[in-house]
Amino acid sequence: MASLRFLRFPLSATSILQYARCYSSVTGATNPIPATFLRGGTSKGIFLNRAHLPPDQSQWDAIFLGIMGSPDAQYGRQLNGMGGGVSSLSKICVVGSPSEAQKAARIDVEYTFAQVGIRDSLIDYSGNCGNLSSMIGVFAVDEGICAPRVSHGSKMTGTVHTFNTNTNKRIDNTFLVAERGGHWVPVLDGEQAAIGGVPGRASPILLDFVDPSGARTGRLFPTGLPHQTVRISLSSSREVTFPVSLVDATNPTVFTNHRGLRPALSIPDDAPIDYAHLDVVDALERVRQAGARLMGLDPLAQAQPKIAVLERPHADDADADIVINAFSMGTLHRAVPMTVGLCLGVAACVPHTLAWDIVRDRRFDTSELLRIRHPGGVVEVGAELDSGGEVMSARVMRTGRRLMRGVVWW
Repeated sequence: MASLRFLRFPLSATSILQYARCYSSVTGATNPIPATFLRGGTSKGIFLNRAHLPPDQSQWDAIFLGIMGSPDAQYGRQLNGMGGGVSSLSKICVVGSPSEAQKAARIDVEYTFAQVGIRDSLIDYSGNCGNLSSMIGVFAVDEGICAPRVSHGSKMTGTVHTFNTNTNKRIDNTFLVAERGGHWVPVLDGEQAAIGGVPGRASPILLDFVDPSGARTGRLFPTGLPHQTVRISLSSSREVTFPVSLVDATNPTVFTNHRGLRPALSIPDDAPIDYAHLDVVDALERVRQAGARLMGLDPLAQAQPKIAVLERPHADDADADIVINAFSMGTLHRAVPMTVGLCLGVAACVPHTLAWDIVRDRRFDTSELLRIRHPGGVVEVGAELDSGGEVMSARVMRTGRRLMRGVVWW
């Protein structure tokens, strides 16, 4: 009987990396590749050190698809990879050292975000992920790419100035730190903060999106209008109009409201809106595409712009100023994409947007945090405007957790 020979993979991470380095001489990229799996806010993703990827970015797509288990056209579950079958779990961040010019501008680390398709092979680099942005500084410090800028107060905090290449914007991360072995280490396992959509409590991570306006289009209002209407044809061939605010802050977003959705789809005022219903999904996608055209963006790129439906909270809801149902890649998001939440925080501060029309009835003060109710709970975001009404920054608090560090096969 012929003997069977098995390849026995070494168990230690060091041995696996030695195997990977040998393999890289054949492929030009390590397989497996060093990786860290992290939760940031209400998303999870694979974080990679740019030094471990090919210098030619055109070679990244095949690696990212293999890591996530895409495309999975038949099942949409990404069981062959690290993805989880929903957009908030099919994400990759590539983090590396800044250029000399960026260092001169006090940037500590640069990163690129990739939204990986689930059923298809599309890799979208057109936008950023606000949730995973919260863990860029932590990963960079853990990897030794940079050291945090430490502030001594009642709690020791470290700040990392990150630069997102998708939007060409700076985002500052501030988190708790502790000194261990002569180095500052990010502390994530405290119990000071909780966020909607994530069980338990953890250490707070503050994100400050510096000068967030015009992340993709160069203007806060790409059409110059805070509020307008779009006309679409429904699948029934009936033409209807929707009110929209087309806003580009942290990421471009098409905002509409339930007052436009109900009459367009003949939904009674006293009936709940089923955001999973095919007619609702189809109508909102048509609105999103119409908004994308007006913003000068590709209407077929589902990742950008996103679309969200706004409405007033129930009269007895004292915890929220506004309610949002946001869609990501054609699917209702179980929480709220953080860049959409931040975009909403900015929009609510600017007169005559759909968001402003809602929150002004609740006497919302723009110096306060905006409380946004989403399907997973409530999130608070803030925006700082100068005396001329220009948006200086958008802020939000997130939490994060290290899940795994090792190597991933692609």
